[in-house]
Amino acid sequence: MLVSPQTLNVPQWGRAEFIFQVNADARHFTATWVTAIFRHQQEEKTVRGFYDDDGRFLIRFMPEREGSWTFTTTSNHPALHDQHGEVICIAAGEDATGPVRSAETWHFSYASGQPYYPFGTTAYVWNYQSEAVQEQTLASLAHSSFNKIRMCVFPKHYTYNFREPERFPFPGDITSGFDFTRFDCQFFRQLENQIDALKARGVEADLIIFHPYDRWGFAEMAEEVDQRYVSYLVARLASFSNVWWSLANEFDLLLKKPMSFWDNVFQQITAEDPYQHLISIHNWHNPPLHYTSNAHWYDQTQPWVSHASIQHHDLWFVPGWREDFGKPVVIDECRYEGDVDLGWGNITAHKMLDLTWQGVCRGGYVTHGESYLSDDDIIWWSHGGKLKGESSPRIGYLRQLLEEGEPKRLSPWLRKTDSHWDAAIGHMGDDYWLIWFGESQPGFKLLTMLPQGKEYHVDIIDAWQMETRRLPQTWRSGDRLPLPGKPGMALRITAVS
Repeated sequence: MLVSPQTLNVPQWGRAEFIFQVNADARHFTATWVTAIFRHQQEEKTVRGFYDDDGRFLIRFMPEREGSWTFTTTSNHPALHDQHGEVICIAAGEDATGPVRSAETWHFSYASGQPYYPFGTTAYVWNYQSEAVQEQTLASLAHSSFNKIRMCVFPKHYTYNFREPERFPFPGDITSGFDFTRFDCQFFRQLENQIDALKARGVEADLIIFHPYDRWGFAEMAEEVDQRYVSYLVARLASFSNVWWSLANEFDLLLKKPMSFWDNVFQQITAEDPYQHLISIHNWHNPPLHYTSNAHWYDQTQPWVSHASIQHHDLWFVPGWREDFGKPVVIDECRYEGDVDLGWGNITAHKMLDLTWQGVCRGGYVTHGESYLSDDDIIWWSHGGKLKGESSPRIGYLRQLLEEGEPKRLSPWLRKTDSHWDAAIGHMGDDYWLIWFGESQPGFKLLTMLPQGKEYHVDIIDAWQMETRRLPQTWRSGDRLPLPGKPGMALRITAVS
């Protein structure tokens, strides 16, 4: 029976939670189900409830439109069946944005309509660290410009990741084994608190559902356990507005899961998530094998894939991927700023910044990574903690440039007959150009990429010093523009209105 208030007032994109009490029985995890249909005018949303242990079932709902949403439950348990309630959705708060959606084919916006530019980072198992490290991670994020974090639901077994976690999604431990017929609700409550803490700092939680780096058996569970785990995860977390679903990190290293498995998981989440959060899948990348081949990737053109989540070290390919997939391209791994011995994790801060600018100017987005060795083995890439690198504030400066003024929906400039292949050039029609020279250091450029018949303002950007300087005169197509002749420079060119 319903034991929480029958009517709840919730702001748009907030979270309503209804609590139902039944007999306490661990078999509810596998044997008992409850769904609720929420109705608002002609709209219906079907929401799955979940068992939260101790005889408690919860149904959570994120209203996306203002007004009255009434619900009725259906269940195979008499105390959960034919229960009724209402959510009165009030206006969102001034800073509320709602979930992120793909927008305008290759870009993103919040549900509020505000543009969203993903400047993410990766800290795979920050959520498994000590409370002190978790708090340090959240403080680091709050003082950074990152607005997305890639993080795992399961723990990770990998170099620098050998400490045993205190809790797991399933009850048990590595010595005595795990009970895959139940879930550790305290683990999930902690995960929910972590996701809410990210939300309070303006950070999207890109949740990695499966991954191959495992010593506990989570990468090789029975398929029915996988399905039950995915359903439970979606039922608990879909009402969190800042959640993204990433089916896997390096899915193709989960060798016992065929491609049909991933098709099924995509379709399962699409069917069970009433809010259609962003959903993607991430590939392994070994440059000697995969530099020019993506034959091992999941088919990113499938309609249930919201955006391409790619691991690749060369951003030259971004324009082609945009055209191939017809959806946003996010390079979620392109190597990491750091000094570990592994090839993915020892580029300079200058290179990390270069890759980020390249991705943006070629019409995509790039996720930051940092992997500096530490005496305490707390490395941002996996554990979070403290950001030590020099690229992150400079990446933040690029985000600031994009967020200034009108929305930036960059497309790559792809003319192949000109001499500007040394630069990554993004533009919006004829009126806005962002040109990145990266490691090149031209002493001048002929502005032959600009269309004839317009005048432009030119700003010279020093990406490392985080300085922008406007040149005094206006410029036209073909003009000879003097440049500082050093790496790390960019141009912002805007039409004179």
